[in-house]
Amino acid sequence: MPRKDASALQALRDRMSSQPGRSYWRSLEELAGSDDFQQYLRENFPPSPPPLDGTSRREFLSLIGASLALAGLTGCSRQPPEKIVPYVRQPELIVPGKSLYFATAMTQGGVATGLLVESQMGRPTKIEGNPRHPSVPAIYWKGDDQTAPGVSDTFAQASLLTLYDPDRSQTVINAGEISTWDAFLTALRPALESQQSSGGKGLQILSETISSPTLLAQKEALLELFPEAKWRQYEPVNRDQEQAGAMLAFGSDAAVHYDLEPADVILALDADFLITGPDHLRHAQAFARRRDVNTESVASTTMNRLYALESTPTLTGAKADHRLPLLPEQIEQFTLALAERLGVKLPELASPPNAGALPETAQKWLEAIAADLQNGQRPAGRASLILAGPSVSPQSHALIHAMNAQLGNVGKTVRYTEPLLPNAAPQQESLRELVADLQAGQVKLLCILGGNPVYSSPADLDFAAAMEQAPFRVRLGVYEDETSVRCHWHLPEAHFLETWSDARGADGTASIVQPLIAPLYRGRSVHELLGTLTEQPGRSSYDHVKAYWKSQFEENPGLGISFEDFWQTALHEGVIPDTALPEKTVALDLAAHYQEAAGTGQGSENTDGRANQVTVVFRPDPTVYDGRYANNGWLQECPKPFSKLTWDNAAYLSPAMAERLQLKSRDLVELSHDGKKLKAPVWVLPGHPDHSVTLHWGYGRSRAGRVGNGAGFNAYALQNSLSPWRQAGVTIRATGEQFPLSATQHHHLMEGRDIVRTGELEELHHDPDHLPFMHVHEHPEATSLFPADAHSYDDEKYKWAMTIDLNGCTGCNACVVACQAENNIPVVGKDQVARGREMHWIRVDSYYEGEPENPRTVHQPVPCMHCENAPCELVCPVGATVHSDEGLNDMVYNRCVGTRYCSNNCPYKVRRFNFLQYADLETPSLKLLNNPEVTVRNRGVMEKCTYCVQRISSSRISAEKLGRSIFDGELATACQAACPAQAITFGNLNDKSSRVTKKTESPLNYALLGELNTRPRTTYLAALRNPNPALVSDVQKAAP
Repeated sequence: MPRKDASALQALRDRMSSQPGRSYWRSLEELAGSDDFQQYLRENFPPSPPPLDGTSRREFLSLIGASLALAGLTGCSRQPPEKIVPYVRQPELIVPGKSLYFATAMTQGGVATGLLVESQMGRPTKIEGNPRHPSVPAIYWKGDDQTAPGVSDTFAQASLLTLYDPDRSQTVINAGEISTWDAFLTALRPALESQQSSGGKGLQILSETISSPTLLAQKEALLELFPEAKWRQYEPVNRDQEQAGAMLAFGSDAAVHYDLEPADVILALDADFLITGPDHLRHAQAFARRRDVNTESVASTTMNRLYALESTPTLTGAKADHRLPLLPEQIEQFTLALAERLGVKLPELASPPNAGALPETAQKWLEAIAADLQNGQRPAGRASLILAGPSVSPQSHALIHAMNAQLGNVGKTVRYTEPLLPNAAPQQESLRELVADLQAGQVKLLCILGGNPVYSSPADLDFAAAMEQAPFRVRLGVYEDETSVRCHWHLPEAHFLETWSDARGADGTASIVQPLIAPLYRGRSVHELLGTLTEQPGRSSYDHVKAYWKSQFEENPGLGISFEDFWQTALHEGVIPDTALPEKTVALDLAAHYQEAAGTGQGSENTDGRANQVTVVFRPDPTVYDGRYANNGWLQECPKPFSKLTWDNAAYLSPAMAERLQLKSRDLVELSHDGKKLKAPVWVLPGHPDHSVTLHWGYGRSRAGRVGNGAGFNAYALQNSLSPWRQAGVTIRATGEQFPLSATQHHHLMEGRDIVRTGELEELHHDPDHLPFMHVHEHPEATSLFPADAHSYDDEKYKWAMTIDLNGCTGCNACVVACQAENNIPVVGKDQVARGREMHWIRVDSYYEGEPENPRTVHQPVPCMHCENAPCELVCPVGATVHSDEGLNDMVYNRCVGTRYCSNNCPYKVRRFNFLQYADLETPSLKLLNNPEVTVRNRGVMEKCTYCVQRISSSRISAEKLGRSIFDGELATACQAACPAQAITFGNLNDKSSRVTKKTESPLNYALLGELNTRPRTTYLAALRNPNPALVSDVQKAAP
C-alpha cells in the first residue's frame, strides 16, 4: 500500500493546472501544500499574534524594565581583546589600513586560474580574479575600464580559508609520531641510493594533474636520473574521455577551445560548461553577454539559444531555453542519431544509430535541434556550437568533433591547439597500472605528491591495500588525511599562497605562482621535495622557478629587455606573454580511428524495466569538489544548487521514481552493485531523469579535519575504474530509516508573493513597454500623512543602488562565498543551519515553474534591499539600524541589543542574528583571516548586507584626495566583483550615465515586493528565454 506521504505527481499536476498565470514553487512540498509544510510555515510565519491576556499596566512596566536590563547585559557581550603593537621600524610599502595587491594563480585539475590577492599588513585577506589572465574576464565587458577586477568562483574565494585552516598539516609525521624534515632526509637517502643501481626500477611517483613548466622540467630531470622510474598522474575529475575522443577523431590528442560569443545556437550534451571545466569563467561571461538586453534599443535585442540534454540537473541546464533530462546511455544514442541527421559520414558500426529507440520527446527534439543547428539564415561570422562534458564517452566526443566540422564551426566557435599535457597517459589506466605494480611487489619507493588516492580512487582497485605492499611510502599533502596515515612518512605541503611555483592556464598561458605570506606551519613545496630527489636539496622553490624561466629566457634572445625586467613584469602582470599553446591543424578521419573503439562504452545496461535497478551517475560535488575542500567550512555551509543542502550529500532521484519506490527526501536507502554496498539519504529533485540516481563525490571523509570528518557518505565506494562516471545495474532498496539533512530551500520564505519575473524574447520584441509578465498585480498608490520625499537622495552626491539581472545569474554561489570572505561572516554548523540560523548576507533562491518531471528553473540572489522606506528602521528601539545620507541602510553594531524586531519586520528576510558566539575569536590562525575593515560581530548582534560600505568609504577617501568624484566602475561590491556572468551591477544612481542607472531604466527592471512601498535600492531585471517555436509545446508555456 502506498504511503500517505508518497509523492502524488498527478495531484501536483492538477494543482498546477488550477492556478491562473505563471506559478512558481521552491520545492515539491511547497507545491503539494502538504500538512508538514503548512506546519513549518505556521512555525516560522505565525498568521497572527496571540490575543492580549489582559496584562495590567504595572505588570507591563515591570516586564519592560526587566527586558531592558537584560538587553543591556546582552549589549555588554564579550568583546574581542585588542592589542596595539607598533612597528619599531616600519616595513617598506606596508601602510596600516592600505591594501597591497599581488598577482598569483591557483591550480585545479592541472589548469591555472589567475588571481589578484589583497594583502593587509602582510597577510592575504581577500581574493579576486586577475583580468590580465586569459581565462579570467574582467567584471565589465563594455568600455575600456582597466581598473575592473576579474571574476572568480567559489573555490578561489574559499581557498583563503584553507590557508588559515588550523587543521592543516603542521609537521612531519613518521609512523604516527612527530618528526622533522632532517630525519626524513636521513631516512630517504638510503632508499634513493638503493634505486640508483637499478635506474629507479622500484621508484614510482603518483601526482595530481600537473601543468607547471618548472615541475615538468623537474620530472624530466628525475627520469633522466632514474630512467626506469615511473611517474603516474591521477585525480577523479580528469579529461580521459575527451583525450580518447580526440584520438578517435584525429588520431592524436588535441585541446579543444570554445568561443561562445559568435554561437547563435548551442547544444550541451551532459556539459555544465558555465560552472565547471578549465575555461568556465570565460564561458559564463561570454554566454551572459549574448543574453544581455540592449538597454539603448530593447526591441533590437538578440539572444543565443541553448539546448541542454543532461543526465543530472546542472546550473547550465537551468539556463537553457530547452532542457531534456535523459539517461546517460540515451544521450549517447541521441548523439549518434544527431550525427547521422546532420550528414556526418559514419563508419560501419556494430550498433548503427536508431532514433526510434529514443523517447518520443527526444525524437521530436532531434529534428528541431538539427534544423536549428543547420539554420542558414545567420549573420556573417555567426555559427553554432556542440559541446560535451567530461563524463560523455570517447565515441560521443569524436562524433561531436565531426558534427562541429560538418556545421562549419571550426575556426568560428571551435578551435584546436596542442594539448596542455602532451603525451599524457589516461589517468584511470595509469592508476590501474600502478595498483598492478604494487600488488606484484615491483614498487619499493612510492612517493605521492598531493591528491588522496586512498580515499578518491575507485573501489574496485582497493588502492589502500595495494599500497601496503610498498616498503617505503612518502606522502606530501596539505592535510594528514586518509592517504597520509597509511604512509611511513607524511610531509606537510605549503599552500599555494605560501610558496613559489608556476602553472599554465586553459590556453597554455603560463603564470608565476607567488606567495603572499611565509608558511604558517612547516610546509614545503613539491619543487623542494623533487629537488631532494634530484640531488638539489638546498634549493628553495623560488630558486627552482626562477632558474627555469631564466633558462627559457636565455633560449629566446632578442626580447630587448633584461631577465630581471622580464621577471618583474611577469610577477606584476601575473602572466608570461607569448606562452599560449600553438594552434593545431587537425584532420578528421573517423573511418580510420573510430572503429578501433566501436562498441566500447561505460556499461550501458538498460534498467528501464526494473523497478529497483537504476543507473548511478557520479559527479564532483558543487561545493567540496572531489573531497579536497571537505574541511572548508565556507564551502560545506554553502547551499548546493537546486537541493540547497549543506554539510552533506544525498542520492538525487526523480519524483516519479520516488513515488514508485515509496520514498521521500531524507529516507535512507541502500545502493548495491557487485558486492559493494552504500547507504545514503534520498533527496527528491525535480527535473532529475527517471531510472537513475546521482551521487556526488567528496563526502564520507574520515581524516578530513574537524570540519569535514563524518559529513555525508563516500560515493567512491560504488565507483568502478572501468566506468568512472556511471554505473548501470545498481540495486536500490529502502531501509525504513531516515537521515537528518540540513537544507535551506524553505528558509527565509517571502510568503509566496510574486518574487521572480520571467518572459520570452518574443514578448520583448512585440511590445517592450507593455510586458505582460512585468505587471503581475496592480496596486493602488500608497497614501500617507507625510511628504512623499521626506529626504530627497537626488540632492546627494551619491545615491548607491544595485541591480541583479536574473537573465544573467547562473546560481553559481560565487557571490555567497565572496561576501562571506569579505565581511567576516562566520560558519555556524549543520545543527544551526537546520534551525534556520545560517549567517549568509546574500542567498540564492531557486524557483521552479512547470511540472516536476522537467520544470524550468530561475535563480534569484537576495541581499539586503537597502529600502528607502525601510521597515526595519522603524521598529529598532535603540537606533542600531539607520539610514545614511547616501541611502544605505546602515548597521551600528555596538548599539544593537538583539531584540530582533528588525528581522521580524523585514519582508525580504535578509537579516541575520548571532544566536550564539559564532565568530571564532580564539584560534590564532583564524584571527589572521578576518578583514580588518569589517567589524567581527558577537553573540546577540544583528547583521546584514552593507553594500560593502568599507569599499565605498575607501573609494570615497581616494577620490577626495584627488579632488574628484568616484568614477563609475571604480567601485565594486564583493558579490559584484566575483560574479562570472556579471549579473550584479552596483553604482551611483545620481550619475545618469552609470551602468546601474541604465539598468534601472530597462523595461525589465522591477522592485522586489514593490507593492509594499519599501522603495528598495536593490532591484531586479526579469529573466528571458529564447525558445524554439517548434518545441514551444514541450516548454509547457503558461498563459500570461
